[in-house]
Amino acid sequence: MTQDKAAPAATSEPSSRNLLMRVIAALVLAPVAIAIAYAGGVLWTLLVTLAAIGLYVEWLMVIGVGHTLRVTVAGALALAAAGLCLGTGRLDASLSVLAVGLIVVAVISSEQRRWTIAGFCYAAVAEVASVVLRQDPEEGFVALMFVLLVVWATDIGGYFAGRSIGGPKLWPRVSPKKTWAGAVGSFVGSLVVAAGFAVFGLGAVVPVLVLGAVLSVVSQFGDLFESAVKRRFGVKDSSHLIPGHGGLMDRLDGFVAAVAVAAIFGFLRGGADGVGHGLMVW
Repeated sequence: MTQDKAAPAATSEPSSRNLLMRVIAALVLAPVAIAIAYAGGVLWTLLVTLAAIGLYVEWLMVIGVGHTLRVTVAGALALAAAGLCLGTGRLDASLSVLAVGLIVVAVISSEQRRWTIAGFCYAAVAEVASVVLRQDPEEGFVALMFVLLVVWATDIGGYFAGRSIGGPKLWPRVSPKKTWAGAVGSFVGSLVVAAGFAVFGLGAVVPVLVLGAVLSVVSQFGDLFESAVKRRFGVKDSSHLIPGHGGLMDRLDGFVAAVAVAAIFGFLRGGADGVGHGLMVW
């Protein structure tokens, strides 16, 4: 049985100890993620697949059906099989596997069926978009780093602008901590990253700035979406996997939205074989 009203989320600011944990975790995880992204290939696909499975499991925990073993296993196996197909360059096969997995998850779900389906789609989109964006041998790493750095700058700019300036709340019903000042700080942070790419000749100035701005806004919407899901079910953190950050959903919410939009944009410009190239070459 679902709750009509979610329990109020905590609104207190993170303690200095929690901030220190966040910084330490970021300093450890960010270089690892960048190194694996640079390596690409099987390593990146493996990391993305594990992250997608983690996102799916956490989503089920948030909506209160994490105890349903068959739904958890079915979705996880489908995501793992799709990752195997992606690792061999078979996007068509991975999409077929995910389609079958979606049907199976939908059929065997006995609780929160619509939310369970949404969680599987959320994880699947994150998996496919992240791998496809990196697969381009020429521009894949640059495109992926652009998305990662824009998302990280959005988070950092929003955090510090929100704490130092404060002011009116952005959407208090969904996320009581976020402010308009933080949203502007996020936007500015993304433009700084985009400008850096333009300076180093990794894209024309105006298109890269526009792309950075769009991905920043999308990232913020992804953050708000995840907050809305957690608030709907009265959950503060998706898990306690990452010290100071919560779970994978808490850490990757903005990235999932941004990488999905980036992959779509890259696909429209470069086709299935050149998503990264389509995103970064103007």
